Amino acid sequence: MTLNTNTLKNNEILPFKQLLGLSVGAGFSVASIYYSQPIIGLLSHAFQLKISEVGLVPTLTQIGYALGIFFLVPLGDMINRKKLIITKLALLCGALGLCSLSATFPNLLITSLLIGILATTAQDIVLASTAIAPPSQRGKSVGIVMTGLLSGILLSRVFSGIIGQFWGWEAIFQLAAASIMMLMVYFWVSLPTMPAQNTLTYQQIMRSLKPLWHQYPQLRQSVIAQGLLSVAFSAFWTTLAVFLLHNYNLGSATAGLFGLAGAAGAIAAPLAGGLADRLGANKILLLTISIVIVSFIAMFLIPLLAIHFQIAFLVVCVILFDFGINASLVSHQTIVYSLQPEARGRLNSILFTFVFIGMAIGSAFGGYLYQHVGWNGILVLAIVTPLIALIVRLKPNTRTHTA
Repeated sequence: MTLNTNTLKNNEILPFKQLLGLSVGAGFSVASIYYSQPIIGLLSHAFQLKISEVGLVPTLTQIGYALGIFFLVPLGDMINRKKLIITKLALLCGALGLCSLSATFPNLLITSLLIGILATTAQDIVLASTAIAPPSQRGKSVGIVMTGLLSGILLSRVFSGIIGQFWGWEAIFQLAAASIMMLMVYFWVSLPTMPAQNTLTYQQIMRSLKPLWHQYPQLRQSVIAQGLLSVAFSAFWTTLAVFLLHNYNLGSATAGLFGLAGAAGAIAAPLAGGLADRLGANKILLLTISIVIVSFIAMFLIPLLAIHFQIAFLVVCVILFDFGINASLVSHQTIVYSLQPEARGRLNSILFTFVFIGMAIGSAFGGYLYQHVGWNGILVLAIVTPLIALIVRLKPNTRTHTA
C-alpha cells in the first residue's frame, strides 16, 4: 500500500511512516508560534524597547493563531486539504523568512501576526490524519499526530533559547523557514489527495458554525469542558516563574526546564487516543479530568514537605496534571471529529477557539489572582475550573443526528 492512496479501507492500517510524517509536520508548524517567547530579552535589546512593548510579539502571534483557527481551518471542509496544507506551509515559510529580515519593530509585529495565522497548518495536519485513518483507528491516529504537535510546543522553546543565545534571534526564524520548506516538499510528495467532502461556499461554511453548535450537544459539552481545563493550564504556567522566583529564588531558566515535564503530555496523546477507541472517550475523560483535579489539590501539600523535597513533588504534580489535560484534549478531539466527518474543519475550529479563549482567561485572571491572593489563589482556580469541567462531562446528552 502506497502513501498516495486517496483513502484507507476500514480494515487497513494507516502506515506508521505516514503518521510519523504528519506528527513531525504538526510539531514544526505549531512550533512557529512559540519561538518568540524565550527571546523577549534579545528582541528588547535588538529593537531598544521595553520588555512590556516587546511582549506584543508573542501576543500578536497567539492572536493570529486564534484568528487562523476560526477563519482558515474551516477551509479544509470545502477545498482539497492537501492543497490547503501545501499553500499554507509555503506562506508560513515566507512569513518566517520575512520575520528574520525585520529591520523595524512594526514589521516584526506584522510578520508575527502572519506567522500565527499560518501556523494553524498544524490543525490542518491533525485533521488530515482523521481523514485518511480508518474509523477504528481514528483516536490512535489523532493521538500520535498530537504527540508531534505537543512535542513541537515543548521543544520549540528549548531550540529558540539555544539558537538565539549563540547565533542571534534572526537565525531562529531562518532555520524555522528552512524546516517548513522541507516539510512542504515532503507533504507535496507523500500526502494523499484529500478532496473536499462538500460543495459549500466559504460564506456557507462560516454560517454553518452556529447550526453545528446547536445541533450537537457533544460538541458543546466537549468545547466547554476543554475550555475550562485550558483556564487551569494557562493560569498555572503563566504564574509558575513568579512562584519559583518568590519562593525558591529560582530564575526563568528553571521555569523553562519545568516545561520538560510537559513531555508527559506528548506521551498521553497516543495512549489516550488508543484507549478512547477501545473504551470510549467519555470514560477516559472522567479519569483524566480527575487526575488534573487531584494534581492541583496535591500542590497544597508542598509547604508541608521538607524544602529539598518540594521541587521534586511539584515536578511530579506537573507531570500528572499535564498528562491529564493533554489526554483530555485528545479524547475531546476524538468525540468532536466523529460527529460529522465532512465538517471536521469547522468542528475543530469551534473546539480550539474555545481552548484559546480559556487560555486567554487563565493567563489574565491568573496574573490578577497571584498579585492579589497569591499562589493559593492560582491553585483554587486550577481546581475549581476542572471540577466544573468534570460536572459538565457527567451531564448526560443525547446525540442529535443530521436530518
